[in-house]
Amino acid sequence: MNPAALLTALVATPSVSGDEARIADLVAGHAESWGARVHRQGHNVWFSVGSGPKRLLVNSHLDTVKPCAGWNTEPHEAVWKDDTLYGLGANDAKGCVTAMLLTAKALLEEGAPKGVECVFALTAEEETGGKGLGPLLSTLGPLDAAIVGEPTSLKPCTAQRGMLLLRCVAHGKSGHVAHAHTGGLDNAILKAARDIQAVSALRFPAHPLLGEARAQVTQVSGGLARNQVPDRCEFFVDLRTTPGMDHAKVAEDVGQALESEVVVHSARYLPKGTDASHPLVRAAVVASGQDTVGSSTTSDWAFLGDIPAVKVGPGDTLRSHQANEYLTRAELEAGLAFYRRLLHGYAGEVSRG
Repeated sequence: MNPAALLTALVATPSVSGDEARIADLVAGHAESWGARVHRQGHNVWFSVGSGPKRLLVNSHLDTVKPCAGWNTEPHEAVWKDDTLYGLGANDAKGCVTAMLLTAKALLEEGAPKGVECVFALTAEEETGGKGLGPLLSTLGPLDAAIVGEPTSLKPCTAQRGMLLLRCVAHGKSGHVAHAHTGGLDNAILKAARDIQAVSALRFPAHPLLGEARAQVTQVSGGLARNQVPDRCEFFVDLRTTPGMDHAKVAEDVGQALESEVVVHSARYLPKGTDASHPLVRAAVVASGQDTVGSSTTSDWAFLGDIPAVKVGPGDTLRSHQANEYLTRAELEAGLAFYRRLLHGYAGEVSRG
């Protein structure tokens, strides 16, 4: 099967996060027909090619977000216009899945890189952080490094932002608004407003690839009635963290800077970074011919713990989660050639020590 035909089949198979059974069946069927020994856990599909002391994870996700408004074509149809395929997931990340699958097919036919077991894992629920790569890791066994397939224009991404969500609650004292001027009341919304201003002034050390982290207030709610001084106002702070920022310490520092009560709402998407000297990074730079970059978006890399990783794949991150998502034939073919160079290049780097 040629790359365009496989991408067409994958895009034409709806796989909104949590509903990946059909596409998992399709992917598993192709891999089995090529001679791979395929494993399943839920909607996750994985298999190994080659053997060796080093185990390299090759991962991308099967699921998509729900289609948004504004499509000029049917989102769940694969529509070619000249050399461009339009359809939900074409860019994020079925182009990566296609290129990885056909890389596996080539390795099964030609032989895997010496000294490396390539563990191909096409996983579910990346968009929702559910029953995908994170819960699967213990089943996959020890891993020495990982490639995470996301649309990066084939630029090797070696730093990824994390996500820290804080729930902040300003407490006051309620009463009739007509008596607010007499004292004894405490307007929680005004207290929250002061803290929201303080949040906008927070500064954190800049990262060489990702730049500065800035906290953003994304939701505010407070007040029970128009004639009552509010005794409670809640707001959420979204901070896209960089490698080196400890979520617990950052939450503590923010709490000390605000009048409001601050609690961690979510901290599981950790920032990630891989040293430029790692063999996988060196191989990715050579295979792509491009310098390393940072990524502002999260991915399943967040769940890989201390496993060194590079996030890289065909497509453009700016097309993701938008109407009229697309991938070009040239991008797809370049992605396939890139992954093959990368796997062999990594094996070469490892053998040289």
